[in-house]
Amino acid sequence: MALLTAMIKTLMAALLVLTALALPGQAASFSVKRGLNLDQWTTWPSEDKWGDRQAILPYPEWRKFLGDDDLEALKGAGFDFLRMPVDPSPFLSGETLALRDELYASVLDSVRMINRAGLKVIVDMHLIPSGSSRKIGMGEVMDDPKVFEAYVEMVRKMARTLADEDPRQVAFEPMNEPVVDCDSDVTSLWPERQQKLFAAARSSATKLTLILTGACYSNAASLAKIDPKVIPDDNIIWTFHSYDPFLLTHQGATWAGDFIPYVTGLPYPLTAVPRAQLDVTLDTIRARIKAEAPWTRQSGLLAYLDEQVASMDTDEQLREMMDAPFTKVEAWAKANGIKPQNITLGEFGMILQEYGNAYVMPAKYRAAYVRDMVARAEAHGFSWSVWSYGGAFGIVDAFDREKAEPDVMEMIKSLH
Repeated sequence: MALLTAMIKTLMAALLVLTALALPGQAASFSVKRGLNLDQWTTWPSEDKWGDRQAILPYPEWRKFLGDDDLEALKGAGFDFLRMPVDPSPFLSGETLALRDELYASVLDSVRMINRAGLKVIVDMHLIPSGSSRKIGMGEVMDDPKVFEAYVEMVRKMARTLADEDPRQVAFEPMNEPVVDCDSDVTSLWPERQQKLFAAARSSATKLTLILTGACYSNAASLAKIDPKVIPDDNIIWTFHSYDPFLLTHQGATWAGDFIPYVTGLPYPLTAVPRAQLDVTLDTIRARIKAEAPWTRQSGLLAYLDEQVASMDTDEQLREMMDAPFTKVEAWAKANGIKPQNITLGEFGMILQEYGNAYVMPAKYRAAYVRDMVARAEAHGFSWSVWSYGGAFGIVDAFDREKAEPDVMEMIKSLH
């Protein structure tokens, strides 16, 4: 009887092991350290052009400009992965019905192209706001239940498209920076929606690591509100984004609210220049607000400027501000038994130049900021991916395929 009992226990143990192996991920199969976000759009074709094969394919659009040599150069610079933004809107538009299968296939081709260059890849479903050039964006997906369900089905199909790729080389992020639950007084909507996206992705891609996030632009505080136990899976990497201090990282960005477009010329850190020089810059910003902002907003904008400067006008205050997202995420991870290697800083960076704005951020400030953020991420054991290859925040290219200043890339090359 004792022998029979022992045999039964042995068989049960073996079955438990086999069951564990059969489950879709008992640990994150995707492991990365240093990454770069690729461009999303360069030419920004409007939705009425999405049915034109030449306008929309290959997809994503960076494929029209970057070749194998460009990707291999990123590998040589010290990156081990790329985060590949994919705009989901064309997959939800009636304009692309005839090309839909080709769009999915082109995303897969892009993934394989990156892998061939020796780089791993996160496929990042990256919604942007709707507008005159597109009918569906983040707002429609979050506000219209039917559009959200269509988005869930798109996630399911994209996951199915990627399902057979090597899980050590490819991961899938169902939604970038969800714009929901930003008002603390509103009932939390994101956890349930993320569970639906997770279930759709996992039902199609049983082996791939999924990248999940918090609400409200993937900020650290929102991630810390997530209960990871409601996601019945360990093959997960959790992501957060940080562009703190926004006052310095987004100078002149016309799309980032009604305050920051007036702000240019500030150094990083504020103590990098003599106080008298900083005061001259602040007076210039104040004069711009008084001359250009609606009079009903001027006093509020001026007060906000003073408040923001006061919150970071010593090196110690700035360090505390920049440390805060990392310490918050670290505390949340420890409380939930999540290892540091299963956390990624998915986006951070400093603007080079806003499109159409003459002001160019000095290269030394950008390199210093990226260096300081990389140091924080790596001190906490988190992987990271800087925003981005080209464009307003470009560290390789600027606009119109011109080269960005080399300072940030040289700093990254010096890390290894």
